Amino acid sequence: MNRPGVRRALLWALLAGSAVAMGCDEVVDPEPCAAPEIIRSNVTSNTNNVLSAIVTANVRFADSVGLRYGLAPGTMDDVAPAVAPALDSVLVPLLGLHASSSYNIQLVAYSACGITASAVHTFTTSPLPSDLPKYTATGQNPAPGYVAFAAGNYGLVIDNTGRIVWYHRFPNGPGLNFQPQANGRYAARPNPVSSSDIARWVEIDPMGNVKRTLGCAENLQPRIHDLLAATDGSYWLLCDQIRTMDLSASGGSSQAAVLGTGVQHVSATGTLLFSWTPFDHFDVDLQALDPADRSGPVINWTHGNAIDLDVDGNLLVSFRNLSEVTKINTRTGAVMWRMGGARNQFTFENVTAPAFLRQHGLRATAAGRLQMLDNLGDPLASRFERYEYDEVRRTVRMISSIASTTGVVALIGGNTQNLAGGRSLVSYGNGGSVEETDAAGTVVWRIDGNPGYVFRAQRIRSLYKPGVGDTR
Repeated sequence: MNRPGVRRALLWALLAGSAVAMGCDEVVDPEPCAAPEIIRSNVTSNTNNVLSAIVTANVRFADSVGLRYGLAPGTMDDVAPAVAPALDSVLVPLLGLHASSSYNIQLVAYSACGITASAVHTFTTSPLPSDLPKYTATGQNPAPGYVAFAAGNYGLVIDNTGRIVWYHRFPNGPGLNFQPQANGRYAARPNPVSSSDIARWVEIDPMGNVKRTLGCAENLQPRIHDLLAATDGSYWLLCDQIRTMDLSASGGSSQAAVLGTGVQHVSATGTLLFSWTPFDHFDVDLQALDPADRSGPVINWTHGNAIDLDVDGNLLVSFRNLSEVTKINTRTGAVMWRMGGARNQFTFENVTAPAFLRQHGLRATAAGRLQMLDNLGDPLASRFERYEYDEVRRTVRMISSIASTTGVVALIGGNTQNLAGGRSLVSYGNGGSVEETDAAGTVVWRIDGNPGYVFRAQRIRSLYKPGVGDTR
């Protein structure tokens, strides 16, 4: 958007050029540039989150409106990002406040013609909810920003000291997983009220408002484990399906109920763009499953727990119960290769197969590179592992392997996140540990004590645009 001063300068140039073309001697000066005006401003609490405030105003001649604020009494040294007005109204969110604290807040309106500040508002935050967990964190050199994860009934964000700076309460819990997305929102798949209900993912904006719900097409059940929300409004997600199959030839029932995880790509308007199911591409091999996964009323066959788009636009999927990573062509649905597990198609050059077992947190980091949490590959501890592979030669090499400093074993859950400078953030699932390591594998930050079952932890740089520009 052009600033008013810029628009007037352009108008002046056009008028002057027209006058010369028409042979006129004089040009009337357009209206003088006007400084921005703040006509009315107000600060109110946010019922979704006591650590935030809603600042509204009516303005004139303003290109953008921001905030400066600080604890009262004291100077207003902190700033909130500026927002462009809609017509003559503007809403500026204020996030990351301290609970039970008083603040001085001032709006600042900007244009090419000047800067105008409002009167100073005083605002006091409320106490935190009594059931909100508490954390402390320590580290000599953590990456800047915050860490988001799910805990209890909440999706929450902590700073590098462990202080909760943002939260959202889900009446029935977030379903273990709370993910910042590339579109600047958070996503969670709350538990349905009844186990027979079809669940839905929800997107939450930074002010805690539910903006939309997301689900699988064909009435399938979306899994809690992963979702990719694209900036064009479309999304990729894991979808469960149960089929009745004759497995008597492999020692199973002739009427076996088998649970398989597929993948869907759904447009912003709900149109199914891509659908893939393992039932069309894999054989059900009961002998490749752990006894616990094949002994229940429903055979827990593939247990998909992570998806990511490779640099070539094709799909990587982690199937926990197969101990396998699969690459799928997103144009044809064809299986391009299978890595790990009983159907492995790669030669592991520097580690003995199986290189990883019941893995979580799969992420593509570059062409021919991926990383994951190897939950049970090492008998002493779960490990964060990076691999490089050659799709043509079908070879793979482990390039790093880092265990928690406390020897954590994550039987379920966990994730990995690639950070700048070779750093990584790793959650060890039900092992109760979240750690950030540098390129050498040295722990530079951790949540102290046992934070509980953190299925996924993810670093973000901004509370105002969570996930935008951040790795997953």
